[in-house]
Amino acid sequence: MILYLGRRLLGVLGVLLAIAAVTFTIFYVLPSDPAAAACGKACSDERLEAIRANMGLDAPLWRQFADFVTGIFTGRTMGTGQYALHCDFPCLGYSYENSEGVWDLLADRLPVSASLAAGAAVLWLALGLTAGVTAALRKDTLTDRALMVGAVAAASLPVYFTSVLLIYGLIRLTGLLPYPQYVPLTSDPLSWASNLLLPWLALAVLYAAMYARQSRGAMIESMAEPYIRTARAKGLPRRTVVVKHGLRAGMTPILTIFGMDLGGLLAGAVITESLFGLPGVGRLFYGALTTGDQPVILGVTLLAAGFIVVANLAVDLLYAVVDPRVRY
Repeated sequence: MILYLGRRLLGVLGVLLAIAAVTFTIFYVLPSDPAAAACGKACSDERLEAIRANMGLDAPLWRQFADFVTGIFTGRTMGTGQYALHCDFPCLGYSYENSEGVWDLLADRLPVSASLAAGAAVLWLALGLTAGVTAALRKDTLTDRALMVGAVAAASLPVYFTSVLLIYGLIRLTGLLPYPQYVPLTSDPLSWASNLLLPWLALAVLYAAMYARQSRGAMIESMAEPYIRTARAKGLPRRTVVVKHGLRAGMTPILTIFGMDLGGLLAGAVITESLFGLPGVGRLFYGALTTGDQPVILGVTLLAAGFIVVANLAVDLLYAVVDPRVRY
């Protein structure tokens, strides 16, 4: 297991390095010149060259990428002379828009996106697995058909449409919930949950529908396995057969998609955060795209890739816990 984990960690580093190289190349060979944008309209050639040197844009592309990668692990000094600026570990550069450190921007926004992803994941897992397992155990009945029709209908609704309906119904019409404003969990747990409930529901409706269909198929397949018949023949209680033997084996494909979904949401849900006005990583990424803020775009891309590959690694390790057959 230690050797397997070591190989996977090396693979994770290789994937992140490849993603960083591709993203860096794409955004740094675009025709836009951030130095010209920072210099303004009335800009002399001497001033433009000084700004380019301060940003490190006068070096060859490979040198810029090497400085970027080493800066993540050791920090780096950007610019020379009186314009020199030291960027501490982990250095992802500075935003072209407000000159703030990209890592500081991400660290400030990450708790919002993590709160949104964690709460929504709990809801969609609870709703999706409950609906899927119930439909599988009542296969081809009215309950099964009703749950699957509801799942298809919910999966067909875009998240922005669901968000608008929730805002109109639960805020404007009834006033049951406040308009979401992020409150740190450590400050007031109750306000934290009540302010994030609507975004959680908006995401959970879509994901729960997909998980319901996936878990139904997985449960139907696992409940038809020979070891299920053996467990029933031994006289084990139905609850034990379903939960300990059927559901555990059926969780393997669920874990796979859960790792991808949670890893992606941890790096920000652009539409949801924008609609509900949440200052998360997704909203930061959208703002960087509209202004062409390349360091922020690169930083969010690396963060998203890191979450996804780490989530996949965690899922691979959890396979052996959920399904004993994987250990062999």
